Order: sequence, then structure tokens, then C-alpha cells
Amino acid sequence: MRGAAAELVVPARGRAALARDGLRAYGLIAAMWIRSTMAYRASFVLTTVGNFAGTGLDFVAVLLMFQHIDTLGGFSLGEVAFLYGLAGAALGFADLAMGTMGRLGQKVRDGTMDVLLVRPAPVLAQLAADRFALRRLGRTTQGLAVLTYALVQLNAANAVDWTPLKVLMVPLTVLSGGVIFAAVFTMGGAFQFWAQDAAEVQSAFTFGGNALLQYPPTVFAKELVRGVTFLVPLGFVNWIPAMYVLGRPYPLDVPEWFAFLSPVVAVGFWVVAGLLWRAGLRSYRSTGS
Repeated sequence: MRGAAAELVVPARGRAALARDGLRAYGLIAAMWIRSTMAYRASFVLTTVGNFAGTGLDFVAVLLMFQHIDTLGGFSLGEVAFLYGLAGAALGFADLAMGTMGRLGQKVRDGTMDVLLVRPAPVLAQLAADRFALRRLGRTTQGLAVLTYALVQLNAANAVDWTPLKVLMVPLTVLSGGVIFAAVFTMGGAFQFWAQDAAEVQSAFTFGGNALLQYPPTVFAKELVRGVTFLVPLGFVNWIPAMYVLGRPYPLDVPEWFAFLSPVVAVGFWVVAGLLWRAGLRSYRSTGS
């Protein structure tokens, strides 16, 4: 059975109708899992707090580091916290919405992928919402908390000459970064149609990419910064727009207007992810079980 056959259950009413069906299916499935989660509220609170604390240890390491140094790659604690908060919040939203994509390889191997193919809903929406884990709000909340801390620190030090455009850049950067990370989750899921066991590869570009973006680009070799900017555009998650907000030059010789490209890159990267997803779905063959 070809994976593309699953898309035939959706009438050819255009991309807008398909997207609407997908969002509706996603909402219904996610709501079901949220109701299931809230049936055990104490467990939900404990796991969410644990998720918050677990991800927060990374920032504790940053705080401990700054007990012994004044700057890191020329960046103050407030500036590093700003980078950390932007990347952490963006990944948190993407992980909340698309984090279950890593389970696709298991579904391909055990044959449960076939169940998604016969349902009258887009496969991507079903897979992304499957076992929707509200506890991931812990990561999102932690990222937003660090971002708030960073803004307080930057304002206290008068480190940013705020303008209406720079103020707007902060939420826009978080939103665009979330879309970029969501596209990476989707690409990682699509790759598992062929690899069948590549969750670690996906994690390397999502959670690993987030760990990279938490630190200033000036501490990395220019070859790495160039790859993260032009090959896998994770630099648009926070590095490039943050340099504009902080009034700092980017390590690469790029025009200043690159700082405003994050939404464009997010949309373009998502289109590429969608094409890769469709190619992977078409290549799927049932296990026959």
C-alpha cells in the first residue's frame, strides 16, 4: 500500500481545504490527549514541573559559568540569556506541537503507520498530535522565563536601544523560530520513512541545534556559523535577528536586512519540509502485518 493513497481520502478541494482539515484533525486529537492528561492532574503538574526543572539545568550551567567570567565571546550574561531564551522558547513551542514526529520510525517498523493511512484525515496532522504531551509546556515556560529574565537584565544595563521595530522583533523571532524547528521535526519524520530508525538524527538538529544556539555565534568557527546560516538555517531562529536587536555585527559578512528574513525563511523552510514529507509518504510501503 502506497502512502500517497492516504491522501486520496481527502477530496481535491485545494491546499487551503487540506490545511483546514489537518488543523481540525490536529485539534480534535490533541484535545483528546489533553482530556486524558488532565484526568490525572497531580501527575500532570509533577511531570510539567520536572520538565521545567530538567531543561532549566542548562541555564543554571550558564549562570555558574558567569560566576567566573564577565563575558562569553564578548557577550554579557543578559545577552547570552537573550539568545538562550529566544531559542528555548522557539524549540518549546515546536516540541509541544510536533515533538511526537520522532515516533514515526517505530510506527513504520511495527506496522501501526497503516492505521493512520486509512483514517479520513491528513497523516501529518494525526502523527503530530498523537500522544500530545501537555507536559512539554515545562520547556516552553522555561524558555519564556529565561527570555523575560534576559529582557530585565538588558533593560537594567541599558544594553539595547529599543525601538518599536526591535520590540516587535522579539515575539516575531520566537514565532519564526518555532516554525523553523517544526519544519526540522517534520523533515526528521520524513527521513524515517527511508531510515526507519533515525530519531537520533532528528534530535541532533532540534535539541542539538537548540544547544548550539544558546551560545553566541562568536564562540564558534565561521565554517560552523556559515553552515547553520545557509545550509540548515537555524541561525535565523535567534542569532541573526538577535544581533540586530542587540546592535551587534553578525560574524559573517551579511547585509543588515538579513535580520528581517526569519519569517520568510520559516515559511520557505516549511515548504521544503512539506515537499520532503510528501516524498517520504509516497515512498512508504506497508509492513504487510
